[in-house]
Amino acid sequence: MTLTKRGEYALRTMIRLGVAEWNKEGVISVSNIAHQEHLPFKFLEAILMELRTAGYVESVRGKYGGARLAKPMNEITMGEIVRLIDGKLAPIGCASETEYEKCSCPDEEHCGLRMLMIDVRNAIANILDRYTLHDVVEVTLRKQELEPPKKKVVKKTARSRHADPADGFLALLKTGKL
Repeated sequence: MTLTKRGEYALRTMIRLGVAEWNKEGVISVSNIAHQEHLPFKFLEAILMELRTAGYVESVRGKYGGARLAKPMNEITMGEIVRLIDGKLAPIGCASETEYEKCSCPDEEHCGLRMLMIDVRNAIANILDRYTLHDVVEVTLRKQELEPPKKKVVKKTARSRHADPADGFLALLKTGKL
């Protein structure tokens, strides 16, 4: 599975719309979402159209128009959004449940790589399908309350920050800090 920029932007957009709903902000303009999330406007419009067509987002026209969630947050899993935008969750086609592709392996049924990739797919699917948009919005807002926004510091290194396992969604839920 590869989460494309399109998939990442769709998830960030859904979380932003979820935060807006949580805070009773109403309809959020597309330009406001693009600005707050640092997303290209035209790209965001295309993503919102796809989310709207699938029934996750509503568009409101007019001077005070924009977008809002069309479904309750607790009825939207993160896995649904990833599959909608990026397709299969499996890292290789022969391990996919929804978009199976025959591989070049001479004995697919006994292939160790395929079995491993099925486990990878299952782990990804279990996490993405376990958590709803409501869960992610709630954790996001609780973390924001605990930690004020950090000032941006621009470092002149190739990698200014690594992905610390302690920053993960599951890690924060397990530690009880949130």
